[in-house]
Amino acid sequence: MPQMATVFANAPPAHVPARCILAGRYVRLEPLSAAHAGDLFAAISQPPQPSRFDYLSEAPPADAAALACWIEARSGQADPLFSAVVEQTSGRAVGRQALMRITPEHGVIEIGNILWSDAMARTRLATEALYLMAAHVFEDLGYRRLEWKCNAQNAASRRAALRFGFRYEGIFLQHMWLKGANRDTAWFAMLDVQWPVLRERYAAWLQPENFTNDGRQLRSLGISA
Repeated sequence: MPQMATVFANAPPAHVPARCILAGRYVRLEPLSAAHAGDLFAAISQPPQPSRFDYLSEAPPADAAALACWIEARSGQADPLFSAVVEQTSGRAVGRQALMRITPEHGVIEIGNILWSDAMARTRLATEALYLMAAHVFEDLGYRRLEWKCNAQNAASRRAALRFGFRYEGIFLQHMWLKGANRDTAWFAMLDVQWPVLRERYAAWLQPENFTNDGRQLRSLGISA
């Protein structure tokens, strides 16, 4: 029996992402620079937030200067391509994320190196930060597949991936060796053909009328895969 062709919205090659600003209602993504170090360090350094580094490849920075050096060392890289997550109302960096493992010839890209402070994690700031990047990947750059990978033991990251509409694809055993230990990797993906429906649900959920004055949602995102 002949194999059926896969239906997809975008055909490779996709565009290589460049440093740019993506603006939303609650946050904007802008190229990460040492100028963000002070605000970002303040956002991520309060206890128990250093535990957010447990599943990242680097250790928590000692101070804002150390964070600035870490950022400077990566500012010229095209992959990973880092963005600061800046809160629109305060103008302060409250997180970071990156596009990485960029493979335009196959139309595949990953969102990773995610470090969201308590000020944005599990809030509309985080959801919009993901939404802005996904929209850019599928609509502006023409990718077919957006991946999310995390340590298989990172339950919070796995829950977030499902909430955002990524589909679980399995665990790659003994995938990496980090910080002197084995890492099994949980694999998730979002496809271009799924994006139109996901986009509508994101847009509806992010409307101001979906939130109380203290920022609580009135209805859930409702797109778990």
